[in-house]
Amino acid sequence: MHQSRHQIRTMRRADLEAILGLQAACYPPAMQEPAKVVRARMQAAGDTCAVAEDEAGLCAYLFAYPSRPGAVTPLGARFEVAPDADTLYLHDLAVAPRAHGRGLARALVGHLLELARTRGMSSSALVSVQDTAGFWQALGYRDAAAACPAARAALATYPGLARYMTRALER
Repeated sequence: MHQSRHQIRTMRRADLEAILGLQAACYPPAMQEPAKVVRARMQAAGDTCAVAEDEAGLCAYLFAYPSRPGAVTPLGARFEVAPDADTLYLHDLAVAPRAHGRGLARALVGHLLELARTRGMSSSALVSVQDTAGFWQALGYRDAAAACPAARAALATYPGLARYMTRALER
């Protein structure tokens, strides 16, 4: 397996074009979100969004934001950052095909979960799409009920099987 050096850092506004390119390489058109939504998310929660870059440029990203248990962001919606957040919601993770197999997804998730712990958050949540539940389960996430009607409606905005998953963050 080819090992390449990479650096994980906080997302920057200048990353927008590279992020949109990665999104197009990783998701079908029905799941691609417009530049204005991505830009708004970066403005709302940029300090909880991270990228990985290597010698060839941006090779992975993870959008996340402070939230509350049970809240689900619909596909294409703006982030609703909770002022009383105790959950880090992982919204969008993508790894460039050229960088598959390097552990970048796990590294980005680990980086942001550690940030959440340092901020006193007690859990993390996400919506698993594109048959990725096994990956998330390996990282400690478990299926959870989308208890309120708004959360169920938000889940229905994702094509295919979308699963709401959570995990506790040990201190």
